[in-house]
Amino acid sequence: MLRAVALVGVHGGRHVRRVGLQYDGLQRQPGHDLAQAIGLRPGRRAAQAQAKTQLDVFACFLGAAGKGVDDAATRRTQALERGDLTRARELVGRMVSRDTRALDEEGVARATVESVLENGSDAVFAALFWFAVAGAPGVVLYRLANTLDAMWGYRSPRFLLFGRAAARLDDLLNFIPARLVALSYALCGNARLAWRCWRSQAPLWDSPNAGPVMAAGAGALERELGGPAIYHGRAEERPLLGAGPRATAADIDRALLLVRRSVLLWVLVIVLIWGVSHA
Repeated sequence: MLRAVALVGVHGGRHVRRVGLQYDGLQRQPGHDLAQAIGLRPGRRAAQAQAKTQLDVFACFLGAAGKGVDDAATRRTQALERGDLTRARELVGRMVSRDTRALDEEGVARATVESVLENGSDAVFAALFWFAVAGAPGVVLYRLANTLDAMWGYRSPRFLLFGRAAARLDDLLNFIPARLVALSYALCGNARLAWRCWRSQAPLWDSPNAGPVMAAGAGALERELGGPAIYHGRAEERPLLGAGPRATAADIDRALLLVRRSVLLWVLVIVLIWGVSHA
């Protein structure tokens, strides 16, 4: 996964702290090196300094958000590999709202894959989108709406109107990013199947943004997600998403790899746009 890496060194008698990107063991320093790579000339010192700062912030945020999704899913995979189903249920229960106490191994794997695909969209891609559109203020606005939705959206009769407003705002801010994520999943997996599942299955899902993301992700992975689940003591028949065999523990790593590839695709596109705009 992409991670932020802090580097401390000495340059000209001064301590210099830089933030870099690490992806699959490869490290990049976006501040100076990337600014030069995308065509910022030394004469434009103000623009270069501004771009370096923006790229550093981008690296920090990307690493922190991606690491959270990666680590959470990896702990569940390790619990399943050890045969510790109780621990796996506990871990997945922290990330999903469904009742996980009676889930079997396949149920835990399915819930985890769904969580990786959806949380990858919410925690990583949507924030990257708003960073690219509006910088740090855009990220703060998005994260605020997302957090309020998670805390109060449709959850409490006392805060029903406030929670409903938070949920609608979150839906609005995620509308475009979710569809870009669905497209990214399709491009980084089985594109034909992902597109077909997106078109036919996403409208059946109750969330206008999770539907496209998970349908396209399931199709890209060639796995079947969705189906029955228990929420707040009540069984719900959710639509099936994707096509193929049901998800297993091995598919958790495949889902993470799909998210990583999509993140890399977004980074390349954002850097390309940045380079053209600062040329």
